[in-house]
Amino acid sequence: MRVFVTGATGFIGSALVPELIQSGHQVLGMTRTEEGAEKLTKAGAEVHYGTLEDLDSLKAGAAQTDAVIHLAFNHDFSRFQTNCEDDRRAIEAMGEVLAGSGRPFIGTAGVLVDNPAPGVPFDEDDAKPVGGFPRVSEEATLATIDQGVRGIVMRLSQIHDPYRQGLVSLLIQIALEKRAVAYVGDGSSRWAAAHVTDTARLYRLALEKAEGGSKWHAVGEQGVAAKDIAEALGDRLNLPVVSLTPEEAPGYFGFLSHFANLDSPTSNAKTRERLGWEPTGPTLIEDLRNLVVPGEA
Repeated sequence: MRVFVTGATGFIGSALVPELIQSGHQVLGMTRTEEGAEKLTKAGAEVHYGTLEDLDSLKAGAAQTDAVIHLAFNHDFSRFQTNCEDDRRAIEAMGEVLAGSGRPFIGTAGVLVDNPAPGVPFDEDDAKPVGGFPRVSEEATLATIDQGVRGIVMRLSQIHDPYRQGLVSLLIQIALEKRAVAYVGDGSSRWAAAHVTDTARLYRLALEKAEGGSKWHAVGEQGVAAKDIAEALGDRLNLPVVSLTPEEAPGYFGFLSHFANLDSPTSNAKTRERLGWEPTGPTLIEDLRNLVVPGEA
């Protein structure tokens, strides 16, 4: 297939593009910069200049290809609501182009949720809990099915390698600023995680095998305890590790305080069984022990 990939030069996109090409697919990768174009060309992909805000560029990319994998998202949390709206409009625009074609569109969502059944792993077939979280990429992707698109949802956990680790990367920034690594309470709250190479392979398998309306979990580890994450970071950064009360958490974590105490174990059983996916990459703790620290010589 010829696949249009948004976010093609980003963290996951940089692993996905070679994964697709090595498996016999062609890639039209979106970038906004000359540097990104050089990176895509070197990887063997075609270059498509565009941005999430330029809906015409998104439509043009989707129109030229057999499938779309939508990875791009602006992670500037100071304007998160606006970014979520831009994402929704981007999905709707590409969905319009794919309407009636049955072509696959893989949208990207997340697994870090307020589970209505505490302690029970969030399942692939579970609907995303309704709440105040403004990102609606999952809902927008599934809405494309009514337009005759093979809409598929990829729910991401904390995707990691030694350089980046999802929201854990933000925890690292906070720890370096505060000169301490913190967790809430007894540190038993859990975040699911997956290595970036396993995640790239899962996107490719979903592209090739998944049915419309399906939801998949990029989860190599069902849940990594907050205390284990904090202790690994404390060892690597040579910083003290402290426990905070829920009342103290906002002063340390800021806008991440809700997530810091969120217990969100997540199942991957159906993803592995139905797509034949077996995670093989390093664990989150292994990558944190080999962390490349920002600014470190």
